[in-house]
Amino acid sequence: MTGGRGDSQAAALLSVLDLEERDADVFVGKTPSTERQRIFGGQVAGQALVAAGRTVAEDRGVHSLHAYFLRPGDPFAEIRYAVDRIRDGRSFTTRRVVAWQERKGEEVAIFALTADFHAGEKAVAEHSTPMPDVPSPEESLGTDEIVARHGDKASFMAAMARVVEQRFMDDPFAAPPKSPPHTQSRSWVRVAGDLGDDAAVHAAALTFVSDLSLLSAGFARLGGGWPDFAGASLDHAVWFHQPVRADQWLLYETDSPAASAGRALCFGTIWSADGTHVATVAQEGLIRAV
Repeated sequence: MTGGRGDSQAAALLSVLDLEERDADVFVGKTPSTERQRIFGGQVAGQALVAAGRTVAEDRGVHSLHAYFLRPGDPFAEIRYAVDRIRDGRSFTTRRVVAWQERKGEEVAIFALTADFHAGEKAVAEHSTPMPDVPSPEESLGTDEIVARHGDKASFMAAMARVVEQRFMDDPFAAPPKSPPHTQSRSWVRVAGDLGDDAAVHAAALTFVSDLSLLSAGFARLGGGWPDFAGASLDHAVWFHQPVRADQWLLYETDSPAASAGRALCFGTIWSADGTHVATVAQEGLIRAV
């Protein structure tokens, strides 16, 4: 995998996405050491997309992925990604990836992803959702300010900020309750550093960051913030509409149209800073009181 400057903060993310090819169509990923030592869902999704892409012709970019989180991952065990070459068509290529880990001497599946790649063609219909008018990243709340406000309970954000920068419209630890029709939450995100020019790297990085705050849309109508609820992703989908650079500012708007039975359905819309609608995200997750 090619990427940006080795001394940049992006190098940390690139190292996570740079898988070892262990066997034919089998790749192994590592988990970075973090304060809350756990496997972040976006990490597994991004690594699985990289594994799928390693078996696809370079002229075919990913246009969608659909994934299920099957079991919690063990951050101290390697993750093995097995790729199944489902289809190699004239215009589309489809791959299925299952992530495996060892549990008490037994191999168990922790994650499954299907990704589709398209050669691209001339558009007949072409439209997109316009970007809302929002404060710029420089006018929004930065991670340093949020950590200073909330101390130890927000300290984990400082570690993530070394890889992914975020700017928030509302304090994610003390957001006011949202009411229809204004139930959206918005933030700016970008990978902290230079990822280079490999489109596959940027797609995987976008997949990584798309899982960061999406589930919080499920409790946005209740108010409060991350420490007040516990959540876990059940599934995740991304549709890529336009080429994207994940190391430049992206506006991420999230909303939840429905929640019941302990689950919340959340949608995300992602624009580049120039207003281009680059991706749409969907996720259902568990939300429980702490």
